Formats: sequence, C-alpha cells, structure tokens
Amino acid sequence: MGFSPETQIGTLIDFSRGGGWGKEAPFEGSTRVAVVRGADFPDVEAGRYTSLPFRYEKEAKARNVALRAGDIVLENSGGTDTRPTGRTVLISQELLDVYDCPVIPASFCRIVRFNASVDSEFIYYWLQNMFNAGRTWGYQNRSTGLSNFQFRTFAEMELVPDLSLETQRQIGRILAMLDKKRLNNNRLNGYLEELLLAKYDELFPESGSYDGTLADIGEVVGGATPSKKRPEYYCQDGIGWVTPRDLSNTNDKFLSRGADDITEEGYKSCSAKLMPKGSVLFSSRAPIGYVAIATNEVATNQGFKSVVPNKSIGTAFTYCFLVRNKQRIADMGAGTTFPEVSSKIMKSVKLTIPCPEECKAFSTFANPLLYQQYLLEAESNKLAALRDTLLPKLMSGEIDVSKVDLTQLNSHLA
Repeated sequence: MGFSPETQIGTLIDFSRGGGWGKEAPFEGSTRVAVVRGADFPDVEAGRYTSLPFRYEKEAKARNVALRAGDIVLENSGGTDTRPTGRTVLISQELLDVYDCPVIPASFCRIVRFNASVDSEFIYYWLQNMFNAGRTWGYQNRSTGLSNFQFRTFAEMELVPDLSLETQRQIGRILAMLDKKRLNNNRLNGYLEELLLAKYDELFPESGSYDGTLADIGEVVGGATPSKKRPEYYCQDGIGWVTPRDLSNTNDKFLSRGADDITEEGYKSCSAKLMPKGSVLFSSRAPIGYVAIATNEVATNQGFKSVVPNKSIGTAFTYCFLVRNKQRIADMGAGTTFPEVSSKIMKSVKLTIPCPEECKAFSTFANPLLYQQYLLEAESNKLAALRDTLLPKLMSGEIDVSKVDLTQLNSHLA
C-alpha cells in the first residue's frame, strides 16, 4: 500500500501496543528487560544508550512488546504545561545490541511499528515535524492531572504526504546524515569527558579527609525568577537566564542563555545575580545535579546554586569536583515537596582544598579539552537547527530532494 493524500496514518501501522513497567525484582514467569521511558528519549536520540533502567516483566508480555530496529516509541502519557505528549524516538539496532535482554517501551509509552510501504527514518522525522508544529496538542486529554495522547484519534485524523518510498528514503537519509554527525560529535564529547575526569581523578584522588568547604574555593550564588505575571520582564534578546529545564531539555554542557531571556527591568526586579563567564552552574532542585559551564555572563533561577571559582582554582577543577560529587551533594538535600540543596548546605560541602600549582597544571591540561567540547557542542546545535529548518521544507516538497547529492552531503559532513 502506498501513500496518498487521503491515507490515514493508522492504515500504515502494522502493530501498536502500550508498554510495561513490570517489577523491580524477579518473580515467577518473569524476565529481565531494559525499559525506554519518555525521560530516556533525549539520551537515546543523542546516542547515549547505556542508561535505560532494568525491570522484570512477564515473559509473554516482554516477547509481545520487545522492540525491533525501526520501531517508533511514542510517549502516550505525561507531558507538561509547556510540552505536549506525543514525543517519539526511533529505535536503532545499535541501541538493541547494547543489551543482552529484551528492550521494551515503558507503560506510559507505546510501540508503533509501520508496514513495508513506510521508511522508518522518514516516518520518524515526519512525526518529529508533527510534534514540532504543535499538532500533538490536539490529540491529548487530561485526566487526574495527567495528559494522555489519544492514539486512536491520531491514527484516524493524521494524513501522511503523497510520497514514493524512494522519496521517503531520500528525505530520511538527508535528515539522518545531519543527526549522524551530531551523534558522532556527542560520542567524541563523551570520550573527551572521560579523559577530563580521569585526569581529575588522577591528580585529585578522593581521600575522604577534608580540610575545607566549597565556599573556600569560590563564591556560591543562588538565583531568582522575575514575576511571571509581568510579561515585560521576559524577552528573547536580553540577559541570559537559565532554569534546570533548559539543561534537561538539551543536555548541553555549555550555556549562555536558556529558552527565555530576561529584560534589564526583570533582572533588577529580583535577587538574581549575573555570574561571569566560566562560572559553574549546579541545579539544586528538580532535579539536583545538572552541571554546566557559563560561556558568557548569565543569571539563573532559584533552581541553581552555582559556583564562581576563585582564579587560583579555575573552572576545570570546580566543574569536575561538582560532577564527581553531585550525588553526595544531592544526598544533603532536604524538603517535603521535593529535595533541595540550600545555599547554606552548598557552601558547607566538604572538600580537600587543592594547591594552586595543581589546579594550574590541571587547567593547562583541561582547558583545550573543554574548548574542543564547546566547539563540538556548538556544531551539533547548529546541525540541529539546520535539521529543524529543513524538516518542514522537505516534508512539504518545498525542497526537491531529487536534486540533493547525498554523496556530496555525506562527504561534507564527514
């Protein structure tokens, strides 16, 4: 069956079913599984495949919903006030090869498997385009505070473009080439991160014997939020302002701004402080433990307790210390609604104060690595922006894919 302008997406689906969550421990008739949750989508898209949680699910169910290469996992429930349900992720053979057990979608997700007339990369990017365009808002309802994706309505209402299988493959390949380059950048950045932290561990081994606190190596700075009731406090080209959500949405290590900037008036209205380039941002609640480096002056909301390192200590040491000790710091958090690390607690985090000569030697080694990571991350963000710009143009036919030289594009991205 081929595509036509009237084809409902539901007629192109071979199999679809909700996932499972199973139990934490084995039980009679169970098998070990790795589970793809909505929270794992950013890592899977970035090629970070090793963080899926393990659970124990009934063997029959695990067999029935075990993922295959080319399957789509769709987020069926969840979302936020600013992000609808309907996110998707494409399952690759590379991800499946990481695990020695079945990989299944979580209970809040759904496996969607298309028939042979559909190119899996093309339909994945088409679903991404649908989500980016905001159409999934129309396919959800809300019950008991949880947004649910109305899959049956989606399957009946959404129409797919009238494109041949070869054209679908062309579109999928173009977009996949951009993402493959981003994936390679992410992996290289991961290797550089391992090298950076290995050197830190070598020079500054954890001894459990402390002679100082975090406040001794830098200024701990909290953040604040201008009133959300004052739209004049927010803009898109003002003072860089970051929230923990900005880090959870991008996984970026280097930041100068978030989704929203704040105006000068908004900045003066609250207790937020501008932190200089090289400050290390540490999310102190919801969740605790995101770590990033400011690439320009930046302010944060109250979800951060960040560190402006002393010059003799430097950014590299401070960043690595917070990465290596984020769980220890998180365990110090307190709160009834959700755990939070206060400024007082953050300042009191114990450490062994490094000597300036060791920090200087580490910075000499680390700064070129950090700069290379910054360049790779910046290139990946530009490629993502290019992909998102091309996506609707390719889907609408505004760009004639038959005139795109894939060999030349692949060579340019290599």
